[in-house]
Amino acid sequence: MTASPVTAPVAAVPATAGAPGARAAWIMLASGWSANQFSALLGAYRGRFGLTESTVTGLFAVYVVGLIPALLIAGPLADRRGRRRVALAALALNVLSTLLLMAGGAWGHTWLLLPGRFLTGVGAGALLAAGSAWIKELSGSPRRPGLFVSAGFATGGLAAALIARWAPWPMVTAYVPHVLLGAAAGWLALAAPETHRPARPLGSAAAHEHTGRRFRRTVLPLAPWVFTAPTIGFVTLPSTLHTGLVLTGLATAVVPGTGLLTARHAPSTPTAGLLVVAAGTATAAVAAATGNEPLALLAAAVLGAGYGLALTYGLTRTAALAPPHRLARWTARFWTVAYLGMFTPYVLTLLGHLTTTPVLLAAVALLALAHAGFAAFQAGRPTRGRTP
Repeated sequence: MTASPVTAPVAAVPATAGAPGARAAWIMLASGWSANQFSALLGAYRGRFGLTESTVTGLFAVYVVGLIPALLIAGPLADRRGRRRVALAALALNVLSTLLLMAGGAWGHTWLLLPGRFLTGVGAGALLAAGSAWIKELSGSPRRPGLFVSAGFATGGLAAALIARWAPWPMVTAYVPHVLLGAAAGWLALAAPETHRPARPLGSAAAHEHTGRRFRRTVLPLAPWVFTAPTIGFVTLPSTLHTGLVLTGLATAVVPGTGLLTARHAPSTPTAGLLVVAAGTATAAVAAATGNEPLALLAAAVLGAGYGLALTYGLTRTAALAPPHRLARWTARFWTVAYLGMFTPYVLTLLGHLTTTPVLLAAVALLALAHAGFAAFQAGRPTRGRTP
């Protein structure tokens, strides 16, 4: 039996830290909101500004281009300098990016959408890395950051779609709620204390390597499915079926909404999440082939359930395996690989000249099913030196 790694205490949080954890968690809601408010407006940007399908999909993907480097930088920075200051600075940048998107809509300068989306990714990435670790340490719950992010995904997209459908100046007013939410979340989080204190890690190098190997073998391979599932539900399907703005907003809300429900139950293996993702993607393939919008919403709901299960498993296992002095860094790695799944709609668009979208979605479903089988085999295989 390999010994579990031991580290010196790195958190200095009062016993009553649940309340600060609940207040600070609203910054994660703002992060999720900022990501999906733009997703719900993709159809509106196509119609009002005449942007091509590849341009709109590229604007969606550039969010990930900003997010991944921010995750990789902010995670180690939060482990060295503290979670609180990195998270609050990231929130300020997140709100600034929304102001850029508002300016692009107000003045008709579509070129502002590119830096706006890029900075949205940078701010959200730093928030996910530092904020997830901060809130986990404040509240003691590794699931709370994911729950608040999912709530932001669900409400941000729907609110933006409804405002853009019925409010005046839709490409401006749709972004106002996030600016207000970001300001309120920042004010609430100011009262929360720093949790990280520099500490010298204890324990053997072999123990750290053992947990690191388990993290790389069980958590990271699952991570891309976390966002492959929702992006198929609220980007690929609405684009394929050419749905209206309200239906797109419903899909944007349904996916993370069902994810929020399933995220309350932490699975012990990744198999459950992968099986649900496979079922949702297969349903999406049928909906895309038949043009059935109710079936597309059902597929979005199933994909959202798979997203919630995969996200919860990933965050809880990361928190269980990570040494405390590297929690933000390992959390950032998980989110980084997870967000690679955001490129799925763009990859499917590029492959569209080879075959149809239903065929491509069926292939994705088979991949998820094969991964589920491998994960089940891996979970059932006895491993020497396995620790709980």
